[in-house]
Amino acid sequence: MRFTSERLLDDGVAEREFTLGDIPGFLWTPGPESTDTAAASAPTASASTVSTPLILISPPPLGLGTVYPRIAGRARYYATRYGFASATLELPGSGGRPGWEGAQETRAELRRVLRAGEPVGAELVDALVLPLVERAAPEWRAALDALLALPGVDGPVGYEGGVISLGVRLAAVEPRIRAAGLFAGSFVPAASFEEARRVTVPLHVLLQWDDEDNDRQAALDLFDAFGSQEKTLHANMGGHTGVPAFELESGARFFARHLRDVRE
Repeated sequence: MRFTSERLLDDGVAEREFTLGDIPGFLWTPGPESTDTAAASAPTASASTVSTPLILISPPPLGLGTVYPRIAGRARYYATRYGFASATLELPGSGGRPGWEGAQETRAELRRVLRAGEPVGAELVDALVLPLVERAAPEWRAALDALLALPGVDGPVGYEGGVISLGVRLAAVEPRIRAAGLFAGSFVPAASFEEARRVTVPLHVLLQWDDEDNDRQAALDLFDAFGSQEKTLHANMGGHTGVPAFELESGARFFARHLRDVRE
């Protein structure tokens, strides 16, 4: 991991751009005032001993340049309100990163199917999602290795992201992830349902009930498949981009419960 820029934002949060090999990403870390607030919320800890949990925020596959305001806004909220560090990484095939063989053709076929109002078949979903998961999951685990080696970022680790099959894979195979917030707004390959049965960490899942491009029943079936003893589904009315603003605080409190000893 190599840091390429650093700036102090007006809320005291430090933002650093980095590259992991040739993969771009961002790291946000809280300032001293946020650390003090986090220590106060954990009665047995002091500002010098309180841990700095890390939230991995996976973007949608639209390119970090496009979704930066949304990701940075979440990271700054987590830092200033809860003393969390956050990091994100560009997904394969996004933001100028090369895709895999057949990726452009698969996306073109998906656009055609959606325009025609046809059902999105299992073969197309597999071709669209599985290559992304196979490439991205090892990259995120390598990023986690590098991030947890940094001073001041000691975990424990939470994950949140919108490509739900990537979140399923990481929650199933990465023991350092202690809790996951998932957005049920992407297509789900059949293989992800079997992987979901191996997921045991606490889950906070968001579902837009009227999501125009995705299968509500598949999202409900996936939630049912998760092996976690603690799993919560928040379903809100509205389309894909209509997640209510209050869900940001709801997700933050979920991470606080599981990544820090916070009393309600």
